Amino acid sequence: MKTQLAVLLLICVSTAVAARTAASREYLTPEEITRIQEAQEIDQRTKLYLEYAALRLKVAEQRLWGKESLPGDPMEFFSVQDMLEGYYQILRSVMITLDDAYQKPHIERERVIKALKSLRESTRKALEDLEVLKKVAEEKKLEDVWNLTMQALDITRGACEGAELDLAGQPEDKSQKRKKKL
Repeated sequence: MKTQLAVLLLICVSTAVAARTAASREYLTPEEITRIQEAQEIDQRTKLYLEYAALRLKVAEQRLWGKESLPGDPMEFFSVQDMLEGYYQILRSVMITLDDAYQKPHIERERVIKALKSLRESTRKALEDLEVLKKVAEEKKLEDVWNLTMQALDITRGACEGAELDLAGQPEDKSQKRKKKL
């Protein structure tokens, strides 16, 4: 039941996200796209997506504090708003990919569980980072950044809750049972 609820939550958030207008600009760099295409397993692909999402939050915060990228940096021409939109799009992609993998019985369950754990941990950290961005946007009275940060917070909370619900519905790992007995 919890698993079905989590999948339903992911589908609802994904549907709401799909309704949001996508940025006309590519949200991944060519190198990131190549690395994601090379990562065939769901857990590896998810890990890469989440690394790229975290990078965007880090760069967005640096930009809000006035630190610009060095020439040649792949993020050089992206604004704070671009970074937040990119973060949103990346998380949306992760959610859709995991939802799709979760529903396919031929995909290795251990890899899906590993990907869900990565999503849970990454979104927990991202929630902290996004709260900082929200506070800075409020202090600097940057309404567009604040709005994008709020959208990012919403999708991040949904992703984190969905991952937690899916993981709660999984059978406990045998190695974890042994550790508890000792």
